Parts: sequence; C-alpha cells; structure tokens
Amino acid sequence: MTALVQKLPLRAVAVPYPVLVAVLATALTVSVVVATGIGPVGVPAGEVAGILTHHLTGGGDSPATADLIVWRIRLPRVLLSAVAGAGLALAGAVVQGVVRNPVADPYLLGLSHGASVGAVLVLTTGTAVLGALTLPGAAFTGASVAMGIVLAMASRQGRLLRVRLILVGVAFGHLFAGVTSFLLARTDSSAAQQQIIFWLLGGLSGTSWATLPVPAIVVGVAAGMLLMRARRLNALVLGEEASAALGLNAGRQRWYLLLLVTLLTGTVVAVSGGIGFVGLIVPHLARMLVGADHRRMLPVTVLLGALFLLWADVAARVLISPAELPIGVLTAFLGVPCFLLVMRARGLAAQETA
Repeated sequence: MTALVQKLPLRAVAVPYPVLVAVLATALTVSVVVATGIGPVGVPAGEVAGILTHHLTGGGDSPATADLIVWRIRLPRVLLSAVAGAGLALAGAVVQGVVRNPVADPYLLGLSHGASVGAVLVLTTGTAVLGALTLPGAAFTGASVAMGIVLAMASRQGRLLRVRLILVGVAFGHLFAGVTSFLLARTDSSAAQQQIIFWLLGGLSGTSWATLPVPAIVVGVAAGMLLMRARRLNALVLGEEASAALGLNAGRQRWYLLLLVTLLTGTVVAVSGGIGFVGLIVPHLARMLVGADHRRMLPVTVLLGALFLLWADVAARVLISPAELPIGVLTAFLGVPCFLLVMRARGLAAQETA
C-alpha cells in the first residue's frame, strides 16, 4: 500500500505532520474562544474563557449579561459553524477521491440542492413526524434521492463516468433548485418565505444548544468511519487496478463512501442551509499542506474546514452589522475564483475542447 500511496499526485509542504495538526487544533480552540466574543456587543477573550470555565467546571462567577451572550447565544453558533465546516470539507474531500475529479463536491453534484428540497418541503408543510430529527431526516432523504439519480444517470454498464457525473450533477442541481423555488412560491407566509430564502443562502442565526447534538454526532461518527477507510480511498483514487490488487471491491467501496457523504451533506444542510464551495476549497488547501494521502489529508481537512466556516460565520455577523450576511454569499465569493483556478491548473478546459 505504501508504494501505491507514493504514486498519488501532489507533494506536501515541508512541515512535520504532528506539528501541523497540533497548530491547527490549537488555532481552532483559540478561534472558538475569540470568535465567541466577536459581535455587536464585544466580549473580551479573557472574559469568554472565564465564562466557559465557569460552565464547564462550575468554578468562578460570570456577569449575567455576558454569560447570556456567550453561553446561550454565540457559543452554540460558533461550535455549529465549526461542525458544519468540518462536515462539508470532509464530504468534499471524499467525493473528489471517489470520483477522481478535483472540482467535485456535494454542491456541484446536486447533493446540497437535493437536501434543500427535502428540508424546504418540511419547512413549508410544517411536518414534524420525527420531532427534532424531522428536518435532518428530510434533508438526508433529499440528498439520497439526488445521489441515486445522479449516479444512475452518470453510470454506464456499472462504471462511473467522471465527466458525466459533474455534468449530470450540475443539471439536476438546477432542477432541484427549481423545485425548491416552486415550494417557496407556494408558501403563503411571508415570514416563512424570508426565513427559507435566508436559509437557502446559508446561515446559522437562531442556533441553540438543541440544534447542536445531531450534526455533531453525525459528523463525528462519519469522520471516524471515513478516517478508518482512508487507505481504501487512496486505492480508489489510483483506479480500478490498484483497488483490485489490494483485494477491494471498488464498486462497493464507492457506494459505501458516497452513502456517508450523503449523510454528512444532508445533516449539515439541514442545520446550516445551502453553503457552497467549502467542500471544493478546503480539500485542495489540505493537499497543498500534507499531500494527497488521505490518511494524512482527511484530519487536516476536518480542522481546516472547521476554521474556514467558523471565521466565515464571524464575517457574516459583523460585515454589515447589525444586519447579517448569508454565509453562502461569502463562500461563493471565495469559491468561484478557486473553482476557476483549479480548472485552469488541471487543464480541464483543454480536456473538454480536445
């Protein structure tokens, strides 16, 4: 397996891997504290740390107003932004490996749009069959339907055609977006329409502690399962022959990994809305730092994704304060140039015209 991994594209920068992971983990911890204090009412980082210590250990006192802002309002949102960023980035890294395409991510494959259809259907009908799990369940169902359709349309004789996968994903993404618009237009409540529009653009306003457990558990469990299969993902990147040489059933592994990606995407979209391009940008940054070996790249992708969306959410809160900017707008500003640079670097435009 080591010999095969050495054939993977891209080389890492000269940074010791344990040092890099430690630096990123430390940066994420510090960012959580600092970001929690940023907003219309600023709270110093030291005071934030004191409030967190008070709640986690039961020691010390904290001002009532600052405690309300930090513990009940901002901290759940900051943590959810980190969880959502980690989930989206991880999903993008796995999709790019499975389909062997550097510009693939759940958004381009239509998964995010499919999840949005399911979630908006619940929001517009007021259905709550599964209680708190209704919205994540509907989003997962929508993402699963989208994945099934796209894979069926992009396959020929049991083989997945990578270029067709992107084209079909983009096409059905537009179709699902049209279905979402239709559901939105059928809604009579103007307040519900405004809420759904903001949610479709991506946003974490209104996050509470009750919102956090489901996505945190799903992202944590899925991340652990994907990390345990990083060696198999390396083999899939190298092609059918490498997978067969290692005794792997490539088709079965692809379906299993894509099911986990669908679960990640549906769950994150259910709580954060349609945030695009995180799964495209972050995996490429991770490869630049540690190379293409998924055993090293996936943990870095998780940390970078959490950092990226955490600070994107901070920017969304403060750029046009007291109003709030949808996170999807910020990630689009970063994602579109990155998408074009990746296409140019990999010569995809030349391949299409050849």
